[in-house]
Amino acid sequence: MDVIRNRDTGGETAPMRLAAGMVEDAVVTEIRRILQTPEVVTQVLAALKRDGGGASEADAITALREFKALWSQLFPAEQARIIQLLVRRVTVTAAGLEVDIRREGIAGVVREMMVPRRMEVAE
Repeated sequence: MDVIRNRDTGGETAPMRLAAGMVEDAVVTEIRRILQTPEVVTQVLAALKRDGGGASEADAITALREFKALWSQLFPAEQARIIQLLVRRVTVTAAGLEVDIRREGIAGVVREMMVPRRMEVAE
């Protein structure tokens, strides 16, 4: 966005333009990696416990593990909405992409991922 808005990008030699698909794939890959980290799992479980809602820890852990499969089943508009909930900013530097995650949004996304699972069990 700095390049598009003619803002100073500093002395870095970051690429001027990148293909959107390449950046999107890298961001989704990073989100998948982050959702598997013990730190995030712990934060999600603590948020779910704090907020109540009756979600079990096992369901939350399963939802985090199955994120990749669920992602492929979502419509592009729903994928975009989830990315907006999870990603604060993506920065392209000469060293690579930096993805700043909204940690507070992860528990909400996991909660939503568990709703279809509960509906399947009820049927």
